[in-house]
Amino acid sequence: MAHSLVAPPAVPLPLPPPAPPYSPPYADAAPPGTPWVTTVARSNVRAFGRVLGWIMLACAVTALLFAPPPWRDPLGYTVSFGIAFCYAAGLWFANAYTADLLNLRTGWSEQPIRRLLLTVGTSFLASLLVIVLVGELSAVLLFHRPLGYTLRHQFFANSAMPLLTTVVISLFMHSRSFLLAWREATVRAERLEKESAVARLDSLRRQVDPHFLFNALNALTSLVEEADPARAVRFIRQLSSVYRYVLDSQSQELVPLAEELAFAEAYVFLQKTRLDEALQVELDVPPTGALAGLFLPPLALQLLLENALKHNTAYQADPLRLRVAVDAAAATLTVRNTRRPRRLAPGEASGRGLANLRARYVFFTDRPVAAGPVGEEFVVTLPLLKL
Repeated sequence: MAHSLVAPPAVPLPLPPPAPPYSPPYADAAPPGTPWVTTVARSNVRAFGRVLGWIMLACAVTALLFAPPPWRDPLGYTVSFGIAFCYAAGLWFANAYTADLLNLRTGWSEQPIRRLLLTVGTSFLASLLVIVLVGELSAVLLFHRPLGYTLRHQFFANSAMPLLTTVVISLFMHSRSFLLAWREATVRAERLEKESAVARLDSLRRQVDPHFLFNALNALTSLVEEADPARAVRFIRQLSSVYRYVLDSQSQELVPLAEELAFAEAYVFLQKTRLDEALQVELDVPPTGALAGLFLPPLALQLLLENALKHNTAYQADPLRLRVAVDAAAATLTVRNTRRPRRLAPGEASGRGLANLRARYVFFTDRPVAAGPVGEEFVVTLPLLKL
């Protein structure tokens, strides 16, 4: 029995859990940043019990190697089992919490070398603290030794192998966490590329749409018939700049806000030429210097302007009013239009515009795209990104 009580530091240690939030799978329902242990306890009590159950099973088997069988010495086996369980559970959950703290402060993708060093250091310190606490408590409570007994009697010799084993296994599990994070980042990048490609193709398709060309050519014909060559030349140049911007921006994920506003002005000029006084547009934009460093997905503003024109009626006597405002301090762009819904043909309204825009923003920021009716207006607010 004495052998069973002296041996606890040599108890084989369990595998530290992989770094959250990538596992376990049942942690997905928890809010971001929720500690792994808390996530398990709150979201799935049965899963938490299974973790403890596996630890208890491992400790029960381990105790058989360091103590007489329970039918020969129930007390000695129980003591060995209790010490083994304290070591195993303490090391397991200590490594889990340190992994949570590291995930909240330092990600694998930003500084992988720094994260690796922090992983080794925190895993070592957490494991060392658990071994010291459990060893001291067992020595004081079970053996009635003075405080500090385990530190003075071959502590490093007894702790070297458990510490090394814990650090190696923890590194393996954190490497798994890194690979999962890398895979998720790759998947997110592929999804972003796909969403951006779909949005760019949709925007290009809308611009090359026969209706758009038909309306633009009709407006140009009217200018020629009215013998207004200066305005006709400007119209052609603005139409050319619209198509050039669409083609140039299709390979970019983000564009400067100043470029998007310049494109929107060209687009508004084309629409104003066609609708005349039926369209009233107000631009509330700060000086160009204040726009530096602000970005957004290409053609995002054009999509909002096009949706407003597409879904609302516009008459000379009762014009459609649009207002574009940029708040550089809050890093937002807001588009407002009066609500005058008009009936659309069954295939004319796909409903994918705002959905695609929201999907694109998910990859860049946690700030949402706000859209909805406010009084007699429909208001959309886009977050602006700072690089």
